Amino acid sequence: MTPAARVQAAIGLLDDILAGQPAEQALTGWARKARFAGSKDRAAVRDHVFDALRCRRSFAALGGSETGRGLMIGAARAQGADLEALFDGSGYGPAPVSAEEQGREPAAGADAGDIPDWLWPEFERSLGAHAQEGAAYLRNRAPVFLRANLRKTSRADLIARLQSDGITAIPHDHSPTALEVTQGARQLRNTPTFRDGLFELQDAASQAVTDALPLAMGMTVLDYCAGGGGKTLAMGARADLQLAAHDANPQRMRDLPDRAARAGIAVSILQQIEPNSRYDLILCDAPCSGSGSWRRAPDGKWILTPERLTALTQTQDQILRAASALVAPGGVLAYATCSVLSRENEDRVAAFLSDRPDWRQEASHRWPLAGGGDGFFLAILRRV
Repeated sequence: MTPAARVQAAIGLLDDILAGQPAEQALTGWARKARFAGSKDRAAVRDHVFDALRCRRSFAALGGSETGRGLMIGAARAQGADLEALFDGSGYGPAPVSAEEQGREPAAGADAGDIPDWLWPEFERSLGAHAQEGAAYLRNRAPVFLRANLRKTSRADLIARLQSDGITAIPHDHSPTALEVTQGARQLRNTPTFRDGLFELQDAASQAVTDALPLAMGMTVLDYCAGGGGKTLAMGARADLQLAAHDANPQRMRDLPDRAARAGIAVSILQQIEPNSRYDLILCDAPCSGSGSWRRAPDGKWILTPERLTALTQTQDQILRAASALVAPGGVLAYATCSVLSRENEDRVAAFLSDRPDWRQEASHRWPLAGGGDGFFLAILRRV
């Protein structure tokens, strides 16, 4: 595909996504139909689409319209690309840019920050003076991070073994297990180090959340909202635990048994939790807006609505209530989100503690939108 043809493909995909089709679904469907597109073409088109979604408002302003075409014109202008070469009117390329498609500079605030208008006040309340900086951070691509499985290797040994596979990785200071991949990321899943369970793909701040948990040998631990099980495996790598994983949608955990076996970690997969069960520590990595990880899933910030955010906070409250009943006396309830919004974080903890004198907050941590990793929140609550 020519560069112009790649832009035209991205325009069509963006129009489908703006009409309501999930981004991953649109890209997967296009890749299956576009048999003429090589791996580099598919990667380039994917990059175009995700770059445009991260910067949807500012690119629409620069491109003159919030359409697939407008976003790609805005992207070309923002990146200093040759508009005439990309919009050349060729058989597979988009039509030339007209005089009516001149666009404008994005306005300060939500427009330039690529945040929905309704969400900008909450974004500012949550990030304060760092709101504009945080919004700008979310406009960029996320690095690829690995978690070294210290059950099987050291970080230094993993770096050396990856290097022999043609992959370059460097330590990241968010966590003693974190590595940032700087070259060869697309080869990771085909390496012996992956097949042997020496690492997992996991954001550096997500690893730091697990590092901050007060784990000790022999504890009974439940990952209450396990999802794919990344934090389950990270906890199991830290200490010998009686470890269990549960999710409201068990299908999300379908790959966890194989991953746990590869990592050398014993995990009990719970479809249901016995109501009389008690655990020394329960981690609730609750469903949330994902605002701390919008670099990876940028369509998330555009499909979020006030009603959806309210529903999420209600779900978070329900999870805290249900999980707290399963914590043993003196045990810990750890509440985490990959959100930067106070409404999903500090506000939820305050609401939980407001009528529970038998609970206290021992610590809270924020991993801000800076330093390479995603934005995360963690509160450590103890039953007294």
